[in-house]
Amino acid sequence: MAGISISLKIEIMNRRNFLTLTGTFTGGLLVLPDFLHAFGSQTNLITGEQCIVFVQLNGGNDGLNTFIPYDNPLYYDLRTKIALNKDVVVGKNKGMAFHPSLKDFAQMQQNGDLTVIQNVGYPEPIRSHFRSQEIWQTATDSDKYINEGWLGRYLDLQCNGHQATAGINLDSIDNLALKGTEPNSITVKDPNRFKVKSDKDENVTLSDNPQLDFVRKIANSVTEGSDEIQKALAKSKTEISYPKTGLSKNLEWIARLIKGNLNSKVYYTSLGGFDTHDNQLAIHEKRLTDLNDALFTFYQDLKQAQLMQNVTVVVFSEFGRRVKDNGNGTDHGTAAPMFIIGGNNKGTILGNNPNLSDLDNGDLKHEIDFRSVYASLLKEKMNFDYSKIGIRNKPVSGLFS
Repeated sequence: MAGISISLKIEIMNRRNFLTLTGTFTGGLLVLPDFLHAFGSQTNLITGEQCIVFVQLNGGNDGLNTFIPYDNPLYYDLRTKIALNKDVVVGKNKGMAFHPSLKDFAQMQQNGDLTVIQNVGYPEPIRSHFRSQEIWQTATDSDKYINEGWLGRYLDLQCNGHQATAGINLDSIDNLALKGTEPNSITVKDPNRFKVKSDKDENVTLSDNPQLDFVRKIANSVTEGSDEIQKALAKSKTEISYPKTGLSKNLEWIARLIKGNLNSKVYYTSLGGFDTHDNQLAIHEKRLTDLNDALFTFYQDLKQAQLMQNVTVVVFSEFGRRVKDNGNGTDHGTAAPMFIIGGNNKGTILGNNPNLSDLDNGDLKHEIDFRSVYASLLKEKMNFDYSKIGIRNKPVSGLFS
């Protein structure tokens, strides 16, 4: 089982603990449950079925310097060191504009393919990176703790009767959002290398240890899906040049799988480096440039393939930053914008501009609960009853056509 990271002792393993064991590709081998093999070989699948691609901005992205209230004097009064001049912002619309590094975000919005959802957050916000990410990933209240992610719960119900995976996480670590009671997702750390099942994998001698046998059985079955990955890649190619960055590479690979009709429901990846306590102007510019270039290339790729209407990209961070700068940067805050690209969204701005005169102890007050966005995605894109996974918030209206 080379290439499979086993972090749990055999004697305490159970089916719920197998997420990391069966779902992580650590370099050299791609291990996938046989769900993809079965799912990809079905003849009744619809080419171009809806899927959602999540791009998580880790570290707490500064929303006020991403989508900027350039027309509000308080923005400049409160951010004397890091405010972006109104002469350099791009895509001005209703008193808001994008950071100059996001020029292609402005273009996508002008094309009618990008919606900004303003002031997204949740009640009783937590300023811890880990805990706030956990809240976003589980879609629970800030005082509640559960072990399954919101997408994992959805996949458990959506994929009932299948063995394993309908979600793919391209990252160095597993993602709680995709964790369910069954291992419905995999984490791929290096999408460039695959292992195709060999004949010697067919005959695994069982031991007297049922837990070990189960591990071996799972490990054997997960390799079968790599054939379907190879087939999806063989049916697609990259017809546009992607930047040479980690996020771009991940999105290029996702595009290949979508174009190759792999039919995974959810793809997830992330970009780090947004914890800008110091030297924010330079760091934030670089991070947003990476985000802009990677996402716009992905967008152009799928537009050219006439698939962007079937793919919804969701860009978010665990929290925004405080309204007032700390000199050279910003500290942990609360509400921030979310960005929705593709999927026949309405290409608009939802919600009010940030209210800088009515703050909660120096932070923006959230106006739209992130779970309302999740409800919209599940209802409109996945044709799924969001209440079945415990989401009580009503969907955001006016997001999709």
